[in-house]
Amino acid sequence: MDKGTSRTLINAALFLIVVLVGAFNVLNLKEAYGDGPPYYSRTTNMDKWIDPLPVLAAVDAITVFAVAAILYRTNRKR
Repeated sequence: MDKGTSRTLINAALFLIVVLVGAFNVLNLKEAYGDGPPYYSRTTNMDKWIDPLPVLAAVDAITVFAVAAILYRTNRKR
């Protein structure tokens, strides 16, 4: 495999990872907050409700760090 093909595959894999993390975020936010105000989705067990934002922020931060590290490594000149 030449350098251009491997770089294209790496970029495609990174794009797929970003799309999957985005879908993960959307699904978790949709489940946590529901369809309308005042968040009718989980009103029966509101005492057990956990805010998903800290977990999603951690997942996003790890993903951004990993993608940036991989892009830096693949794009640096040798």
